Amino acid sequence: MSLAHATTLAPTVVRSTAPAASAPAPSTPQGRNLRAVPEGTEARGFVLYVGIDDAKAAAAGTSLGAIVHALKALAADLAPESETYAAVALAPQGAGGRDVDVVRLALQDPSALARHREADTEEELDRAHAGVVIDISRKRLILDNDSVGLTYKEFELLQYLVLREGRTIDRAELISSLWKAGDDDAPNERTIDVHVRRLRAKLGRYEDIVRTVRGVGYRFDRHADVSIRHAAAHSPDFI
Repeated sequence: MSLAHATTLAPTVVRSTAPAASAPAPSTPQGRNLRAVPEGTEARGFVLYVGIDDAKAAAAGTSLGAIVHALKALAADLAPESETYAAVALAPQGAGGRDVDVVRLALQDPSALARHREADTEEELDRAHAGVVIDISRKRLILDNDSVGLTYKEFELLQYLVLREGRTIDRAELISSLWKAGDDDAPNERTIDVHVRRLRAKLGRYEDIVRTVRGVGYRFDRHADVSIRHAAAHSPDFI
């Protein structure tokens, strides 16, 4: 979906002299809790994405401007010290998709952007004919546009090296990081080489992205034809 930009609508600070007691307490049924606020951060406000176009607003007997001013007045009534800023999302005429999704993309919502990029990457993958895709977000390996069946441990081994690109990892570190002490299938420093050989066999002609550093361990070397997809970070939302 191609989006143009967002334009501001009444970008003013709204304050009210309404009594603060009108705001619902967090313990009331109206109260909600934030989900997944990263450590070291704090919530300083929120965004409410409203998906509605001019035609739908008119059919409901209102307008976008009227809805904006009503919501701003409600925020001022509930929390007199709140500051509000409204923006209108613009998209090319005829652009498909749900209104609220268009708004989230136009206003650069992190989780919406992540999904949009993922969809674009999937389209690019469909057009690809050669190369390596290491998809950390979905735990999969794709070679020349074909999915490769790695075991859980094989992918964990590849991922561990990929996330430490350019650094040589010794065998002891691989074992202690990827297997729990006492695991029946935990390898020793000799048999870890067997796991690496199996992984390389599945990498086929790209096996040299996992390099052996003689006498030390293994290292991931990225080539020009290697693409890595990392897991997307999502913004906290309300539950």
